[in-house]
Amino acid sequence: MIEERLQEVRSNIEASKAKRDASFDHDVLLVAVTKNHDIYAMREAIDAGVTDIGENRIQEAKEKFETLDRQVTWHLIGHLQTNKAKQAVKMFDLIHSVDTLHLAEAIDKAAAGIGKVQKVLVQVNLAQEESKSGIYEDELMDLLHKVDEMENLQLMGLMCIAPNYEDVEECRPLFAKMRKIFDKVKEISWQTANIKYLSMGMTHDYTIAVEEGANVVRVGTGIFGPRQY
Repeated sequence: MIEERLQEVRSNIEASKAKRDASFDHDVLLVAVTKNHDIYAMREAIDAGVTDIGENRIQEAKEKFETLDRQVTWHLIGHLQTNKAKQAVKMFDLIHSVDTLHLAEAIDKAAAGIGKVQKVLVQVNLAQEESKSGIYEDELMDLLHKVDEMENLQLMGLMCIAPNYEDVEECRPLFAKMRKIFDKVKEISWQTANIKYLSMGMTHDYTIAVEEGANVVRVGTGIFGPRQY
């Protein structure tokens, strides 16, 4: 069942790519979100071709990280508390959810402690939802420049989460605006940053996100079915 769902998601991504502006990146990275799904489901997805795994919580990810006997790229897509930064840098290849200077400094310090340059995205709260993490647009550039100056961080791009609108089409203007911000950020001459990822779109809205220029999507339920709580 997972393999069939995965094929459907990939087909949807290809169909959405065909609709988008030709200037957008050709490739779209699919991150399979395994929150509340067990190690057996993860192995099945990986054996069906998944290369990138997304986890929301450190503790759940740690158990899986220590048990999973497959080679994958690990993404932290959930909110990270500063006191968990040391654990995060030991496990994750890309942290999507940097949204404050305090958190960036904690990750930088933790990465320095193990001699690692940690790849990160800065999470933007474009809709200014109080219930969601992410930096507001008017504070974004200042944080990006500060992250770029940190020796043990490499800024790789931006992430956003759209509001859970009843009509998914309402996400489109937000995704389109996020793409414009991303393009502007790409044009800046950075010290060490390599701006290549625009992570936006989840199970309910990833097709619209891809149409509007996302090159990373984070899909859980669409691959694994409803979460097992």
